[in-house]
Amino acid sequence: MLILFETPGGYAIFKLLDESKLSQIDDLYQEFNTPEGASSVVKLKNFVKFEDTTQALAATTAAIEGKISKPLKKALKKYVSKEVQEQLLVGDAKLGSAIREKFDLQCVSNSNVQELLRCIRSQMDNLLAGLPKKEMTAMALGLAHSLSRYKLKFSPDKIDTMIVQAQCLLDDLDKELNNYIMRCREWYGWHFPELGKIITDNTLFVKVVKLIGTRDHASNTDLSDILPEDLEEKVKEAAEISMGTEISDDDIVNIQNLCDEIISINDYRTHLTDYLKARMMAMAPNLTVLIGEHIGARLIAHAGSLMNLAKHPASTVQIFGAEKALFRALKTKKDTPKYGLIYHAQLVGQCSTKNKGKMSRMLAAKAALATRVDAFGEDVSFDLGAKHKVRLENRLRLLEEGNLRRISGTGKAKAKFEKYHSKSDVFHYPVDQDNTIEKKSFKREHSPEEEQGAAKKIKLEDGVNNGTTPKKEKKSETNVEEDGADDVDGVAPTSEKKKKKKKKRSQSGGEAAEADQTIAEVDTSAHVETPKSEKKKKKKRQSQVEEE
Repeated sequence: MLILFETPGGYAIFKLLDESKLSQIDDLYQEFNTPEGASSVVKLKNFVKFEDTTQALAATTAAIEGKISKPLKKALKKYVSKEVQEQLLVGDAKLGSAIREKFDLQCVSNSNVQELLRCIRSQMDNLLAGLPKKEMTAMALGLAHSLSRYKLKFSPDKIDTMIVQAQCLLDDLDKELNNYIMRCREWYGWHFPELGKIITDNTLFVKVVKLIGTRDHASNTDLSDILPEDLEEKVKEAAEISMGTEISDDDIVNIQNLCDEIISINDYRTHLTDYLKARMMAMAPNLTVLIGEHIGARLIAHAGSLMNLAKHPASTVQIFGAEKALFRALKTKKDTPKYGLIYHAQLVGQCSTKNKGKMSRMLAAKAALATRVDAFGEDVSFDLGAKHKVRLENRLRLLEEGNLRRISGTGKAKAKFEKYHSKSDVFHYPVDQDNTIEKKSFKREHSPEEEQGAAKKIKLEDGVNNGTTPKKEKKSETNVEEDGADDVDGVAPTSEKKKKKKKKRSQSGGEAAEADQTIAEVDTSAHVETPKSEKKKKKKRQSQVEEE
């Protein structure tokens, strides 16, 4: 069983003499207390020395990344491949898997192997007898310094100073181009003023001026490579009837030289834009995908570096570039600004005015996360920025449509948006009743109870017509008959007394009142109102009955 041992001076290959010691790992350190005990457990088979510190650094970095360096590959081919049946004990699992794939060797890496390597390291000076201790110490120190410089050294692609300078130069070029183009339009406008209104694009205007020269040559100049046919015809027609002043050949030469400068600056600006985009994708890919290379470069330039930008919170990133407005608002106690440089981002520009503040806040939060990943992350990819951009685009679509939804919380806590239906208690005026035409009177339909009451009333009237009296009158007649019976036993009443009683009744109108009362009781029980004419007829009938 072979052991691969890595040292600052090179690779050492040991052979484990007693394989049973690997299973008895608890008492293994006692065997390595003395050089003789260590020699009885392992034996040095070969040692591959590094040529210089550079080779040692390359081998160390390859081992850290789990790769096989050239010295190790030569050593394994020369000494290990002959004994394929042997197992190779390796301290690093990644390196063991790489060796297994490359040489088809059975590599073992576990805690017991780590303990064995630790014991070998304690007796390394005695086991590696051919290498002086001073030389090994010097090589270890040199390798440590080289590895530290390698770890701390920044990649050339990660230098953000170039991005800051490129963005500042790009802004200066834009200002210069605007000044030059404005001067060219004004200068050539004295000679051919109609051309500025026909061609609004600055680059096309400059190229046409350079080709045409004076307007006299417009009809003979082929502009099909620059302009479409309809614009070319308009330019030639306007040149024939132009109201501009005449200029000399020296003037048009100077104007054409200015056009050459504008074209060259524009070409350089295009090249610089491509360079800035490539730099931003190499240095801050997530930030570039999220907000664009120009806005990202302006944020980095404003903060000073990518590391400084990553240290700022999202609220500060949101108002970068609006510091004057912020402090003025704090001083006057007014509303603070909602956005700064981030206002020019594509996602904020697509929003309506009422949603720009919300989108700038969300975009600043995601940009702060993307910046930290770009500054401190090891993986160079733009997956995070692309994922956040898709989410922000979906959120923007919801905001513009007006369907607000919760972007956080559980499913039970989702907001419910229901339509509000107002219930009004206001009564409306019935327009149908607003009519002056008299309506025909219709008979009201009676309920069954009212019909029963009307039937009782008819029976009562029939009884009056037949000579019968109401119930109360019957009671009075029974009383009279009882009195009469009493009188029969004693003295019979005279006719005069009867006449007196009749007069008293007629005077007091008691019987008429009793008759009215009985009729009223019948009416109330039946809930039917009788006309006045019927009441008069009833009174007459009752008076006739009494007289009889």
